Parts: sequence; structure tokens; C-alpha cells
Amino acid sequence: MRYVPAKASAAILALVVAGVVVAGVIVDAVDSRDDLWTHAAATTHGDPYRGEAMFIQYGCGSCHGLKHVRKASGMVGPPLDGIAVRAMIAGKLDNTPDNLQQWIRNPQAVTPGTDMPDLHVSARDARDISAFLYTRAE
Repeated sequence: MRYVPAKASAAILALVVAGVVVAGVIVDAVDSRDDLWTHAAATTHGDPYRGEAMFIQYGCGSCHGLKHVRKASGMVGPPLDGIAVRAMIAGKLDNTPDNLQQWIRNPQAVTPGTDMPDLHVSARDARDISAFLYTRAE
């Protein structure tokens, strides 16, 4: 059997411990993300995975920025990162699933003349988009 110097053993042990810590942090982050997506689905009765696709399909990202979402780099409307923890929607409505879905479906009825267009979003799509947006706590 080969002798391993004490310094090398300590370095190897430190690397193993660091690897275990990093793995734990990653597992915790994935678990937290899954919990957030599950909570968003339960709160809105929507599908956040489908909602992300609908967000892209309706072109929401052409006006709104949203980190880590393809084609979501718009600068016309407010960025939507952190929308899940905001108190208000459009500066006018309490941030609830029903209000968010109402805003998505018919923004002109909430605030006539707003720059947000009526995209004729269906009830199902609004539910799913709101579920996706409620996954955005940061």
C-alpha cells in the first residue's frame, strides 16, 4: 500500500467535503424550484410548464424582460422577474391569481389606454401563463 502524505490527505478530504456541500446546495435548489412550481400550479390551477410556452408563443417577451426565458428581453413593459412576490399588478390590482389572469386576458378593461395590448388570450392560456409567472419569485 502506498503512503499518502498528511497534506495530500487533508486536501483530498477537503475536496470531498466541498463536493458534498455543492451537491447538497444543488439538490436543495432543485427541490425549492420544484416546490415553487408545484405551489404555483396549485394556486392558479394552471400548468406553469405550458405557461412558459404560452408566454413565448404570445410574444410576451417582446415587451417584458424575464431572465432565463428565451425571447424575453423586451423593455417596453416592466420586467417580470419577481412578479410572484409583488404586492400589485399594473400598479392597480392586488397580486392574486384571478387579478393576474384578468390583467393578462383583458388589460384594457382594467386600465383603458394602457400600452399592454389585448392579445385575446384564452382563459386556459391565462391560467397557465399566470402559473408560470408565479414561479418567478426572484
